[in-house]
Amino acid sequence: MTAIRTLSVRTIILAGTVGTIALLAAWSDDALPEVQAFHTQAELEDFRGGGQGLASGANNFFRASGDCYGCHGPDDIGPVFANRDENGNDVNTLDDWRSTMMGNSARDPFWRAKVSHEVSVNPGHQSALEDKCTSCHAPMGRYDKFLMGQGHYSIAELIQDPIAKDGVSCLACHMQGPDSLGLLFSGTLKFDTNNVLYGPYGGKDDPPIFGAPMESFVGYNPVYGAHVNDAGLCAGCHTLITETADLEGNHTGDHFVEQATYHEWLNSAFNTDADPENGLSCQACHMHRISDAVVISALYDFLSPRMPYGLHHLAGANVFMLNLLKHNIAELELTSSSVRFDSTIARTTRMLQQQSLIIETSVVGRDAQTTSIDVKLTNLAGHKFPSGYPSRRAFIELHVRDDAGGTLFRSGNWDASYEVAGHDTEYEPHHDVITSPDQAQIYEMVMADVNGDKTTVLERAKESLKDNRLVPLGFTAAHSAYDTALVVGVPVEDIDFNRYGNGTEGSGTDITHYQVPMSGYTGMITIEARVWYQSAPPRWMEEMFAFNTPEIDTFRDMYEAEDGSPILVVEETIVDMSQAVDNLAEAGVRVFPNPVREGLLRIEGIDHRTTSITVHDMRGAMVASIRPSGERVWQVRLPEAKATYVVVVETAGKRFTQRVVVQ
Repeated sequence: MTAIRTLSVRTIILAGTVGTIALLAAWSDDALPEVQAFHTQAELEDFRGGGQGLASGANNFFRASGDCYGCHGPDDIGPVFANRDENGNDVNTLDDWRSTMMGNSARDPFWRAKVSHEVSVNPGHQSALEDKCTSCHAPMGRYDKFLMGQGHYSIAELIQDPIAKDGVSCLACHMQGPDSLGLLFSGTLKFDTNNVLYGPYGGKDDPPIFGAPMESFVGYNPVYGAHVNDAGLCAGCHTLITETADLEGNHTGDHFVEQATYHEWLNSAFNTDADPENGLSCQACHMHRISDAVVISALYDFLSPRMPYGLHHLAGANVFMLNLLKHNIAELELTSSSVRFDSTIARTTRMLQQQSLIIETSVVGRDAQTTSIDVKLTNLAGHKFPSGYPSRRAFIELHVRDDAGGTLFRSGNWDASYEVAGHDTEYEPHHDVITSPDQAQIYEMVMADVNGDKTTVLERAKESLKDNRLVPLGFTAAHSAYDTALVVGVPVEDIDFNRYGNGTEGSGTDITHYQVPMSGYTGMITIEARVWYQSAPPRWMEEMFAFNTPEIDTFRDMYEAEDGSPILVVEETIVDMSQAVDNLAEAGVRVFPNPVREGLLRIEGIDHRTTSITVHDMRGAMVASIRPSGERVWQVRLPEAKATYVVVVETAGKRFTQRVVVQ
């Protein structure tokens, strides 16, 4: 640690003393900044450099993140504060990145254990397996050796390589060139080895890049690269196709798509190539851009602020693993703090809960024996949900309670081991209709080996037994990328899966129909619908935990000590007060128009039998009411936002209801 700090301070002091020379070398006379306010020597010595625990140094092609920290880390010395938004909040890239899954990809104990598991199953494939896995999880170590023509890279080498342990670090992305963008997959990355780093600034409408300090101190020339905001930059690792081996370890010539997040995005309305105006790249969501003008390098107060600025939050959905990392910082030798992990966990939870799904719950029919409930999910992500590594799954919990709070029906809760209750022995099939508490809707990929049996050994995977994960908006079976992102196990009878009402594909939705037994109960019911997410469910661990290696044992201990409760994605609660629907004719009352237009609802035919009329939203809240005293007609102004309401007409000893929809 001391050596790192000393090196960084020396570098920063050098930056101040040669700054004027670098300035003159990098800018033409007519482009010189008007202000040349460099920091004093005392300020430079106080500057927070050294990477604050990050690795430092370089191998043949790549440099560690700690060497970027002096300029792209926090700036506390002013007078112009770099790496801060317009409100003064620290938005430096390194501290945001270091507590992400990408920043810890090479130290991730689940990944280390899984590589060990695959090697234990097929020890003769160790060299190829470890080389393939490190190409994405430790690219700066693996590719340095690869580019030097020195053969396969191993986990043993990774453990001794501080630059490799940097994971998906700064140069792992910013050294990737535009050549073959979006055409290379499965860990094949195309690095520009001509000592250039690509960034989003310096285009034709931007101020020129002041690159001399970076060239002088770390040996790279920063240049404009539009491709760093292109989803194709992510394709090399986020579509992974593996070779299939049989149970004896022999390669069969088959291939399996382990994950295809990039191809799922291609087959969606988010694809910027197909729709440049309305599409969204991976970076647009996972590196949220702010419109604030940010000075992106400390020490040089004359630099032009840049905008928009991409926050290096890299939030996804893996709350469980982030918590596990946070609780094992010392043992895993992580470079971030628990406070920074808390920030990343909060961002990840927010993305999961606000940018993943919409849930809509409705009662579509009810009598004394059965209540028909629909739960509609809409995928907001630009890829399948869940996406990525095939252990990830989401499931629906539907809980129906009576007016005393007792349970009438519950599907999709979990037991003490965090497994979904009623889960079938092998895997739970996709359900269009659920009629029993031991059925649950689970959205997941389930892999099969060459014999058609379920497996979690990635190298044994030959095909999917099930892949009913929610597809993105615009996804169709006719798209050229569909063969890399198949839907499997959804029966043709399920006409709601990814289909609009007219039957065409691309809705990005699914409706699960619940037939809830009521056994004669006709009172008020409360319906709670929730979607839960698990990135490392217990069933996935069983095959791996049957082995004992140092990596598996380490992860098992951490896993069992961690709270495995599923993470809530979305929820909705509605109240239904009727035993029947559309029975107002018996009361002589007419409710129209339905659907409601322009927010005005009219109720006619009120007579002496009617004691009260109330209108409720789907959460049970009353929005309007009347106790008639001679009125024959009642008009109600409803909110104009799209919603469903329930009109309840009370007569002597009887209740009648009708649902109305505002469109």
